[in-house]
Amino acid sequence: MKRILLLMTTLVTVLGILAGCGSSDASTNGKSETKKVVIGYFPNINHVPAMIAKEKGFYEEQLGDGITIEYQTFPDGASFMTALKTGDIQAGLVGPGPAMNNYTNGADVKMIAGGSTGGTVVLARKGSGIESVEDIPGNTFITPRVGCTHDVQFETFMKEQGIESERIGGTMRHQTGNPAQYAAMFETGKIDVAVAPEPWGSVLEQETGAKVIIEADKVSFGKTLPASVLVTSGEEIKNNPELIQKIVDAHKEATAFIEDNPEEAKEITIKDIENITGQKLEKSVVDSAWKRIGFTTELDDDAVQEFANSSYELKFLKEQPDFSNLIDKQFIK
Repeated sequence: MKRILLLMTTLVTVLGILAGCGSSDASTNGKSETKKVVIGYFPNINHVPAMIAKEKGFYEEQLGDGITIEYQTFPDGASFMTALKTGDIQAGLVGPGPAMNNYTNGADVKMIAGGSTGGTVVLARKGSGIESVEDIPGNTFITPRVGCTHDVQFETFMKEQGIESERIGGTMRHQTGNPAQYAAMFETGKIDVAVAPEPWGSVLEQETGAKVIIEADKVSFGKTLPASVLVTSGEEIKNNPELIQKIVDAHKEATAFIEDNPEEAKEITIKDIENITGQKLEKSVVDSAWKRIGFTTELDDDAVQEFANSSYELKFLKEQPDFSNLIDKQFIK
């Protein structure tokens, strides 16, 4: 009897262990790990492809099950690049300036597609007395950041006219700030000239009576330079090339959608910018901004290098840059 009880006890124990093991294996095998991909962009017209892809679910469609897509917006390139370097975002749209500056400082960043061209306009505050480029010396101009894409475009143009900022020995004073706040700064008279990415240039023009001093197609690199680029890290490309290809494919879909459905794309843009900034843009503002921008996935290597050379000449970069390894076109072929 004792032997029977002992055998039964042993059998129950063994079955319990096996059941526990089976439960653990089933849990492990049945558990599907979800990867999170965060896409970054700005509330600017140059970043519309990201807004369209978000609204239409193009990233979700391309990446499929097992991938959670999130979005993070930024006021400027410096904060965007910090997020990319720390892994808080995996890809997104940013101006070429911040990408170049961080690359020269050793950041692991790759341009993998174009986003847009144009869209940088220079305006003077109503009542500032500025009627032309020649009136700008001695006044204060504003850009999103020092050495950002818009800053380099403007300072390159001005240097060609023999006019420089105080930073390099000239008389133009420089401030930085969020483009969405430029209108309020104009109204208080704190700044005289704004180097504005669209739609904020058109906002200044229509809502404050600002005068356009340099049009988007006249400012340096206005027709050739990618105003926004899709970037990721070299590590992401190495470890997850298929994922990066799908991100680029979603970006291509969004760009094609803008071309085929401009009016719906404008509606999506107005809604998304309002959600981010709290400012609802008039349709006339977006129509004006749209005319100054082109959307493309192509990357112009020569334009990027010329822009970089100018950044160096303006002393935003410490060394003459070589960006042959910054651009990776394998995903847009």
